[in-house]
Amino acid sequence: MDAAFEHEVDVRYRDLDTFGHVNNVVYGTYCEQARVAYIEEVLGLDDINEFSAVVVSLNIDFRSSVTELSTVDVGVAVTRLGESSFTTAYELRQDGELVAEAETTQVFVDPETRESRPIPPELRERIAEFEDLDD
Repeated sequence: MDAAFEHEVDVRYRDLDTFGHVNNVVYGTYCEQARVAYIEEVLGLDDINEFSAVVVSLNIDFRSSVTELSTVDVGVAVTRLGESSFTTAYELRQDGELVAEAETTQVFVDPETRESRPIPPELRERIAEFEDLDD
């Protein structure tokens, strides 16, 4: 994956489990933190509530353990734009070493009805331009 956006996440003491490495569920939180940073920085949304997409799928492949209280760099790339959904890929690295790869699928929903709705045109354009995707 060649991510145009990266976000640095701090590894906190509470992220570690009894085996001395970052617990598997925390990787999803790291992806979430990077995804929110992407929404704010790339899409220019100051209020995350303006982005009414929900995660409907999360897959994580673990490659190595994170055992140090330092940082994890999370590369983020939107790899697919559908009518109402999009797919985001993540690479998580510590000190340059690939520790995990992940993928989420998000669906835009109407905040009131909770029904799926098309990706707003202005967001679709920003994502497609930033990611160099054919829309």
